[in-house]
Amino acid sequence: MKSEIIERLGQSEILLPTLIRQGLRANDQVKLRLAVLQAAARRSEAADAPPFDLAADCSAAGIDAVAMEALVRDARLVTPTTLTAPGLDQLLEAIWNDVATMAHSVSAGDHDAGEAGLARLAALRDSAGENGKGEQAGKVEAADTLALARIAALGSLSARHEDSLHRLVMDLHKALNQLAATHAEETFAGANVFGLTAEDRIDVAAFMKGVDATRKLKFDHPGLGTNAMRGEGRLVIQNDIGETEAHVVVITVEPAEISITYTDVHLDRARFFSNLFDGFAMNWSGLERKDAQGIGDEAAFYLTTGRFAEKDPARRGAFLETIGASLVFLIDWNKARKLLRTWVSKSDASQILDWAARHRFGHRAFLELGGGDLLASAVRNATPSRIGFGERLDHALGREAALEFLENVLRVSAETLLAGATVRLARDRIEADLMRRMRSIDSALLGVVVRQAGLARDIADGIAHLIAARRAGWKVDGDHLAERARHIELKADRIAVAARGEIARLGVDRSIERLIDRVEESIDEIEQAAFVASLLPDDLSPDFLAPLGELGAAVVASAQAMAAGTAAAMDVPQGHRVDSEDTFEACMRLGESEHLADVAERRLTALVLRDGHDLRASLAVLELGRALERATDHLSGAGLLLRDHVLADLSR
Repeated sequence: MKSEIIERLGQSEILLPTLIRQGLRANDQVKLRLAVLQAAARRSEAADAPPFDLAADCSAAGIDAVAMEALVRDARLVTPTTLTAPGLDQLLEAIWNDVATMAHSVSAGDHDAGEAGLARLAALRDSAGENGKGEQAGKVEAADTLALARIAALGSLSARHEDSLHRLVMDLHKALNQLAATHAEETFAGANVFGLTAEDRIDVAAFMKGVDATRKLKFDHPGLGTNAMRGEGRLVIQNDIGETEAHVVVITVEPAEISITYTDVHLDRARFFSNLFDGFAMNWSGLERKDAQGIGDEAAFYLTTGRFAEKDPARRGAFLETIGASLVFLIDWNKARKLLRTWVSKSDASQILDWAARHRFGHRAFLELGGGDLLASAVRNATPSRIGFGERLDHALGREAALEFLENVLRVSAETLLAGATVRLARDRIEADLMRRMRSIDSALLGVVVRQAGLARDIADGIAHLIAARRAGWKVDGDHLAERARHIELKADRIAVAARGEIARLGVDRSIERLIDRVEESIDEIEQAAFVASLLPDDLSPDFLAPLGELGAAVVASAQAMAAGTAAAMDVPQGHRVDSEDTFEACMRLGESEHLADVAERRLTALVLRDGHDLRASLAVLELGRALERATDHLSGAGLLLRDHVLADLSR
């Protein structure tokens, strides 16, 4: 089918060397089939005829030797002038087809001679009857029977110089040999080339440099054989990509322009291919849908032509090299995309393959190492409880992280096979990368705790400033503080709810959820403290303000330590041990602040209970002090959870 597609594209000259080879092969086959036919005739006339000795020749010519041996062995006469043998009709039809192939091959290089051969073939077949068996008009011979005289006529030259099948075969063989001599084949830079000029060789060398640069990335897959020849005043290069029959690329090189004619049954792959040349000022035609009925299994294929107008030799060479280097990335492209589509979206699967092609990793190594099984194994071993069966990676990791992970999978696969390393090494590297990315999700969720701690500090700062202002005798707007604290607390609640949803969806370590809960509880207490602080009476005794100031400072210090310790913990999975030490130090400061808050809260309680104070002032002071102290308790508890989380990370 590839040859028919190329002919339909108007690039048939590149097929001539292949057609010459096909014609010469058909010549070998028709002569062998005629020999089998004659052997069957001898066998039918003499049971003691020599045994069948053409098995080796049949195998070399691509003919079923077993079937031919059975045909000769079982040949027998049904009348004194007619023989029968199993498969005789098929053998005769194959003989006519072989000669037709020879004539078509001649026609590709010498149209007149080829057409004359086809006309002679049609006349010979007409003279032999509709099926070429030499049947008389109105008389139909039984299946698998043939007159002995007809066998003799097929295999001999006419003494009266009349045309015959044997004579036609000889003439066509002579024409094919002449064409083969005229279009002598040689190998240049790894390509089969025909009739190249010195300038053509420079262009072919550039193209093959690109092919050779990435050929190794196809691994054991067949394909990438290249033919190049000069015909009709231009250089034509055709590469056997090794894909479906309608998958064809033909490059035409002319003095001022290089064009690519590309066909593909997959529209998305055609787009992918054309996008690989965005570094060159190309003019691409639209992807035109073509009917493929009658030339293969595919119902249709897509055709596009790209033109690169350039006279500079260096730019032309670079362009040809890029074309050659890009072809390997078309092999099994759709198979790789289908596998990736089970883990990310369709468009992202194509984006990953584009990345792999541009970075010269490709996707063939990924397929060689198992493809979907390789990914499933990594998910199963690295995150058995985090990613459910059938769950897409972009849902579990987030889109950007999933794309980066899959790109790394393709990179690791190629590096592993190119280095000759074991599959186990590739699996270990991929699983380690997935585990690292899952831990990065944990780190990202720790960022929620940092935001929470920052919000807690905002409210605590407001309370501390209010108390300091009261001690200085300044008038403050407590209602504004309470309202602002309420808005901050609502924002913190929304952040916590969203984080819990992510934790449930991703199956993240529940210690992070408990950590978020404890910090949220501290924010609730600090917001309550802000509300109570807004209600402090104007004539509050200065004795209360000193321990309240210490409590406010303890909460501010606790929130700062929580934010700093959590931020340091976010880098612990990256192997930064110094960050773990910073976290432990912050957790220690949380404990110290909680102790200072306990002492200040007890002093405040003693002041209220030992000295006689207004009931309203006493209740406000006690409620404010206890809310601030409970906030430091919650933050200190969160510090212990953070410490345990970091220790668990370090133990992995």
